[in-house]
Amino acid sequence: MPKQHKKMTLVGLILMIFTSVFGFANAPIAFYRMGYGAIIWYVGAALLFFIPFALMMAEFGSSFKNEKGGMYTWMEQSVGPKYAFIGTFMWYTAYVIWMVGISAKVWIPMSTLFSATDKTLDWSLFGLNSTQTIGVLGIVFMIVVTFLASQGLDQITKVTSVGGLAVMSLNVVLLIVSLVILVFNGGHFAQPIEGISSFIHSPNPAFTTPLSLISFLVFAIFAYGGLEAVGGLVDQTENAEKTFPKGIILSALIISIGYALSILLWGASANWDTVLSGERVTLGNITYVLMNNLGLELGNALGLSASAAASIGAWFARFTGLSMFLSYLGAFFTLIYSPLKTIIEGTPRGLWPEKMTQNNDKNMPAAAMWIQCLLVVAIIAIISFGGEGAQKFFEVLTLMTNVAMTIPYLFLAGAFPAFKRNKALDHSFNVFNTTTKSTMATAIVLFLVGFANLFTIIEPLFRDDGPVWKDTLWQIAGPVVFALVAWLLFTRYERNRLAAKA
Repeated sequence: MPKQHKKMTLVGLILMIFTSVFGFANAPIAFYRMGYGAIIWYVGAALLFFIPFALMMAEFGSSFKNEKGGMYTWMEQSVGPKYAFIGTFMWYTAYVIWMVGISAKVWIPMSTLFSATDKTLDWSLFGLNSTQTIGVLGIVFMIVVTFLASQGLDQITKVTSVGGLAVMSLNVVLLIVSLVILVFNGGHFAQPIEGISSFIHSPNPAFTTPLSLISFLVFAIFAYGGLEAVGGLVDQTENAEKTFPKGIILSALIISIGYALSILLWGASANWDTVLSGERVTLGNITYVLMNNLGLELGNALGLSASAAASIGAWFARFTGLSMFLSYLGAFFTLIYSPLKTIIEGTPRGLWPEKMTQNNDKNMPAAAMWIQCLLVVAIIAIISFGGEGAQKFFEVLTLMTNVAMTIPYLFLAGAFPAFKRNKALDHSFNVFNTTTKSTMATAIVLFLVGFANLFTIIEPLFRDDGPVWKDTLWQIAGPVVFALVAWLLFTRYERNRLAAKA
């Protein structure tokens, strides 16, 4: 008899979802953008996005558990091949934008590891400014990693998984050290809590208008990224019909509480105006700035000398730099080929030029990886040499990533009503068991994600110091260009099929 695999219990399911979704760096970014005001957005996103979207993905995953095409199959069987391909291509290109951002950001933890602070703002190669220098280094990083990964050197991800564990341990450090600081400071928070207004208004002057506040929603949604992978866990769960919905709801509550607590705890050690208002603080280095300050304030709370407190802060920053560098490296070595292989192998072969579908002797899609590399290099070059400072550079990269990574959710949620109407599919795992429930869940997710992206994209046009067209154009350019490429590829595929039948 075949060996029966032990299925996950409720606790195992929650742990799996928590480790897949919860990101340590999301809370520092939230505190930097909104202070305590970020908490309500993160909790709202958990209730209105996380729960319904994760349950939709669970129904998709359960219905197509024996199919290998992933989300392409989900959408193709529900809506049609063109919709499925464009949606899947947008999912893939979100990782292209992610690689653009990480190729630049990966140098910050390396600098912090050696210098205990972000020195990239002072780096200069061949007379270039810091932003251009980081761009050049990002291009070199992308080329080197593409070369190594194309040789099948994915064993590096096993080593760098240590980085993932170290990043998770930072949550424990934040909790324990913040509580010690609070105890020794008599319960006094560095960022004062002045009634309910502290949890509504942002100390960041860039987030004081209604439009800028609403645009923060995309950050909250991005913090729950990776939920499409939850669909594959249904059939690994014990008594899934009851356990899985309960696990999703409990996971949403635990993760949102975790984010809320983390944001609150950053306020125990960091005063926004004192620590975060300077020009040297960026969305790229915010985590290291806050961790350095956490160690410094621990030393101050314990009554240590200024040099001893500064030394603790430096080691906190170095450990964070090492952890994040290894974590970035491991994720990069996996994501530089995994989404590419998934979209090429999971969609009809005729969609792609023949060369892109071929693997090398290491079973890696080398030709496709080098085309991907050229695309990433081109985007890095254009942005880094666009004349912006480091702070603006990392803001544009972060906003581009957030928008790109959340747009595929629109395609997946948009396919859900058609999926529910298709009675030929397996609906044995059926959470949204009425048309009203499935329609409401779809409407909420589509409205929330669409609303968040729209306001994030147009917000730069309505800033107090005048419209910033570049920010809006960069956020629009990626999705529009990639959607057009997907449409052209599919149109070419349809034309070739018609010619073959003639």
